[in-house]
Amino acid sequence: MAATTAAEPSSVHLVGSIALDSVPEVFQTAGRVLGRRLGRIPDGEPGGRRLWISWQYPLLRANGYLRAGPPDVASGMGFQPLALAPGVKAADIHFGELGYAREARASYEDFLAARAAGEIPADARFQVCLPTPYAVISAFCRGPDMLAIEAAYERAMIAEIGRIAAAIPHRDLCIQFDVCNEMVMIDGQLPFFRPPTFDDPMAEVMARLKRLAAAVPEDVELGIHLCYGDLDAKHFVEPRDAAKLVEMANALAGGLPHALAYVHMPVPAGRDDDGYFAPLDRLALNPATELFLGLVHSDGAEATRRRIAAAAPHARAFGIATECGIARQRTPDLVRSLLEVHAACSAEPARTGAPS
Repeated sequence: MAATTAAEPSSVHLVGSIALDSVPEVFQTAGRVLGRRLGRIPDGEPGGRRLWISWQYPLLRANGYLRAGPPDVASGMGFQPLALAPGVKAADIHFGELGYAREARASYEDFLAARAAGEIPADARFQVCLPTPYAVISAFCRGPDMLAIEAAYERAMIAEIGRIAAAIPHRDLCIQFDVCNEMVMIDGQLPFFRPPTFDDPMAEVMARLKRLAAAVPEDVELGIHLCYGDLDAKHFVEPRDAAKLVEMANALAGGLPHALAYVHMPVPAGRDDDGYFAPLDRLALNPATELFLGLVHSDGAEATRRRIAAAAPHARAFGIATECGIARQRTPDLVRSLLEVHAACSAEPARTGAPS
């Protein structure tokens, strides 16, 4: 689904996490409120996945190749940073299942039930959101072992992608990579996000994303969520404007071995000024790639419309979204309110034919 005009979006993107109690409730609620605006629908990442990558820490902590050090108070998360255990060589470390494929298989059953009940669009895809291995490992591992651990975790994530693609029909599947720590590194405002070994951060980031994208089958949709973090429902740092997002999106558009179905970019709540959106003039996505702007915030429909109007002169047709997931520090009532804002600020596409 693509927006008819930038001033009246007709497509909505749900980034990933949604603070409702169950996967069926996510499908029922989102489908009822947003209908055919949704080209793809995530499962809402309930339970232990609600705090994005934090559910991977117990998996890492239980790995016999790793050991824990003193708690990392400086990070604000309180985790004990991990490193290779004594006597373990970099070539030894191995991860098995990470859990993403098992979660996807279970949620896909709920997706099929919701589709059969007419609760979601018949042509919508099931959206599986995956963090980058770099994000997981750089958050929980420290020191010279980090990159060796990341390489092993990346191999495991690529295996997870294979399991997901084997379990879910490709016509129903969209895989989204959440590009967060890398986006903050490319932004450059927080220097500690850049490892000292990364002389060329963009080259390092692109090499990793190319390997991940190559693991996605050609007939599976691939999307990218560019993220500035969501710790306690706030960005790690606010983008000064859309310039670094455009730089990253253009690199992805020209450098990945898989076509991009969409790119999502955040927009801070306070930015309805021309200066924030002007860099979108340089955006060079393929015409088939949808652009979603994270314009929707809890300040309501009128403020969202102001942000849409500010973006319109600088972007071709775009859809709307929140700037990140809608789980942390959000109540079910606020989630429903945000979904209603999406609906109020977009036009549902007309039916194009009978459901298949």
